[in-house]
Amino acid sequence: MRIKQLPVYLFAQFLGAFLAAAILYLLFSDSINAFEKVHSILRGSPESISTAMMFGEYFPNPSSGLTCVVSRFGASVGEGIGTFMLVLIIFLLTEQCNVGRPESAFAPVLVGLTVFIIIGVVAPLTQAGINPARDFGPRLFAYFAGWNTIAIPGPKGGFFIVYILSPIMGGMCAALSFIKIIEPLMVKRNLCCVNSCQINVDDCEKTKS
Repeated sequence: MRIKQLPVYLFAQFLGAFLAAAILYLLFSDSINAFEKVHSILRGSPESISTAMMFGEYFPNPSSGLTCVVSRFGASVGEGIGTFMLVLIIFLLTEQCNVGRPESAFAPVLVGLTVFIIIGVVAPLTQAGINPARDFGPRLFAYFAGWNTIAIPGPKGGFFIVYILSPIMGGMCAALSFIKIIEPLMVKRNLCCVNSCQINVDDCEKTKS
């Protein structure tokens, strides 16, 4: 995309995630309030992480109790690698220069399966955010909805590094890996598509010769 389009896409995704969290809260606020009352949880206290986790992600996953231990570095690596794999798979399944890819209609199924596998591996550690908008939009809503510092910066802090910076870096590394390494290898094997790979005709002809 053109660089001037990037802020629009980012704003739309973060806004969409924030509004989705608001709708989720609207639907389940009575249940959340009842849960907090039954378990004597004061919203914004350390114990309220058990309800805040439905909006933002936390490490280690509060649902895993004491059975899972993960450092901030380990959580960052998990989120980064998870995002890297997801973005790379999306590139491989959707870029037309990969002529060996499955039918386009089947790509959403494989992307969904990839997300399923990544969540199965990473979620026990970090709840598998693997998307900065998905984490920060709902987390910001939770902050304003009364979870306060439990939402931002969180009981252990580090949410920016783990759930925003690491996925961004993972996605960027995936894009660079595809553009700088995988795509040129495809070109060398005569698997080039002028429109999708942004390779001019002369380059394609030189590669074929």
